Amino acid sequence: MPQSKPNARPNETHVLTNSARIALACLDLTSLNDADTEADIAQLCRRAQSPFGPVAAVCVWPRLAAFARAQLPARIGVAAVANFPHGHADVTAAVQDTQQIVQAGAQEVDVVLPYKALMAGDELAVTQLLRAVRQACSGLALKVILETGELKTPALMARASQLALDAGADLLKTSTGKTAQSATLQAASIMLATIAAHPSAKHHAGFKAAGGIRTVRETALYEALVLHHLGVEALAPQRFRIGASSLLADIEAVLAGSTDATVTQPGAY
Repeated sequence: MPQSKPNARPNETHVLTNSARIALACLDLTSLNDADTEADIAQLCRRAQSPFGPVAAVCVWPRLAAFARAQLPARIGVAAVANFPHGHADVTAAVQDTQQIVQAGAQEVDVVLPYKALMAGDELAVTQLLRAVRQACSGLALKVILETGELKTPALMARASQLALDAGADLLKTSTGKTAQSATLQAASIMLATIAAHPSAKHHAGFKAAGGIRTVRETALYEALVLHHLGVEALAPQRFRIGASSLLADIEAVLAGSTDATVTQPGAY
């Protein structure tokens, strides 16, 4: 009986399905609408327990974090946002948000880096806020939102990444999803390269793509970037997340075999 070729390229359906499985395991199912209620979050938490497996976490406002935690099994984390979405340099307000998240029993804090201060050249304000938040949520995963669409230049994106890692970020996150420009492959590549070059963070820090990601085909491109810069071991919830509210439906469609889609094999960005 002829043997299959060990190095045969997987077909596109297999690639798409594998990307969907990774995306599901690394998904932060998110609802950050101003008018969100407990009923909205209860529905979100039900969706988080997909028939194909659980998401990594749900991401909500601090005021709804305790409710979300009560709705979910322990294997699904709760993340909540601090200093969101404005990214002001008010340390006291950011720490208050963080303390509320900690007291709610959440496992993760997504804090917005004071990107306007960074753009104005005030790196001290950035460092002070991030370090204060890191101290306030000791033991929790800290994701720092760079708001790369506002930073505009590669130099500012790289510097924001460096400052966040120096302050103890566990993951670098692209965007709040509240600005005109959200996640891009260029920003992701810059952030991942900075992680890979960081002397103390390169073996444990990770990346979160957030804002405007709606299909598995899009997530496959970000997965490829993580693989390129950090290695296959980083394609796990501890080091890779996708923040989205509408992506889950496409993931489930792919895993159910009802999506006839193709994946463009990406090069190195």
